[in-house]
Amino acid sequence: MASEQVERPEPVGLCVMWVSGDREVALNAALMYAHNARRKGWWERVRCLVWGPAAKLLATDRALQKKVKEMATAGVEVLACRRCAMNYKVVEELEALGVDVIYAGEPLTDMLKDGWSVLTY
Repeated sequence: MASEQVERPEPVGLCVMWVSGDREVALNAALMYAHNARRKGWWERVRCLVWGPAAKLLATDRALQKKVKEMATAGVEVLACRRCAMNYKVVEELEALGVDVIYAGEPLTDMLKDGWSVLTY
């Protein structure tokens, strides 16, 4: 019996969920891949979703702030979970970086339903 080829649509984009509060994970995995994925054209659309402890880390770490600004300049859409940012009291700091601070549950659900690929760090 021959196996049938199932055509799968191309993923709409890549969402890198940056959750970890570990600086090394941010610099050497999450942000590095998200930045290169957009800069080198591996993905047409790349979003970095800052969630949980990562929001607090980003609000206080100058090197990570610089990296996020570079990523945004390269075309990475940088979003942060508003509820998480509120919990850590860093909404203003993230918005000052140009991060789009949103209630992220529904947009994340939409990305999953629309076929986005998601990496979580």
